[in-house]
Amino acid sequence: MEKGKLYLVPTPIGNLKDMTYRAVKILQSVYRIYAEDTRTSHYLLSHYKIETSCHSYHKFNETKRLKEIISFLNSGLSIAIISDAGSPGISDPSNIIVKECLKHDIEVIALPGATALIPAITASGFNSDRFIMLGFLSTKKQLAIQTLTKYANLDIPVIIYESPHRLTETLSLLHEHLGDREIAIARELTKQFETWYRNHISFFIENPDIIKIKGEFVIVINPAIKEKATDEDILDLSNTFSDDIPRKEVASIIAEKLDVSKNYIYNLLISKRKNKYES
Repeated sequence: MEKGKLYLVPTPIGNLKDMTYRAVKILQSVYRIYAEDTRTSHYLLSHYKIETSCHSYHKFNETKRLKEIISFLNSGLSIAIISDAGSPGISDPSNIIVKECLKHDIEVIALPGATALIPAITASGFNSDRFIMLGFLSTKKQLAIQTLTKYANLDIPVIIYESPHRLTETLSLLHEHLGDREIAIARELTKQFETWYRNHISFFIENPDIIKIKGEFVIVINPAIKEKATDEDILDLSNTFSDDIPRKEVASIIAEKLDVSKNYIYNLLISKRKNKYES
């Protein structure tokens, strides 16, 4: 018997018009829909006249639902997973069912669609060629600090999600452990009152009333601006190497550490050696 397929179907993060034609068709055609919160999903399904049976699937019943879903899929019935908003598998338990499906050789199809991540990075004004998304920081302060420390020195933007009641505390945490960086804060993305705030972290800490503390937030954190290494910095670092190491190798290592041209460093070291012998 041919097995059913598991569909991961993104749902709008605030604007119902962001639902795709394909997503509606899939939700209408599958045997069952499993949603993070059936009460939230009811409005979406009713709006698009989707009458497919909808059942809950969340971290408190995932073990029970897991066996149920796999059973349906193995019997040839296709299933769709949706979250409260956005793409399933991001900050919800959907990745567990995906792993189980792959173990059972069940096809998993993830549809493209609404997400807060991509609009946040592309409209932030920061370099969007490469970035890293950390989701929600841990509610345990020490774990949150460990995460920030781990990614503090990346030269690409870092993106986090945050709820309104934790925003002020998180901004203070960012300032303390990442320094006073440029950030872009998106509030209520895709919704009627979507708002953007762009400035340094310290500005928002010093002016807390500027941000309306309501709705969901996405924070895009720009990398720290690195100060250009001076000749003195280069020479000080070169003095830590043994004279037995070739200058070209020293130049190459320093260039990588200080983000300075290897040729420039090599010429500086040669000049230093020349001046040493002349004196």
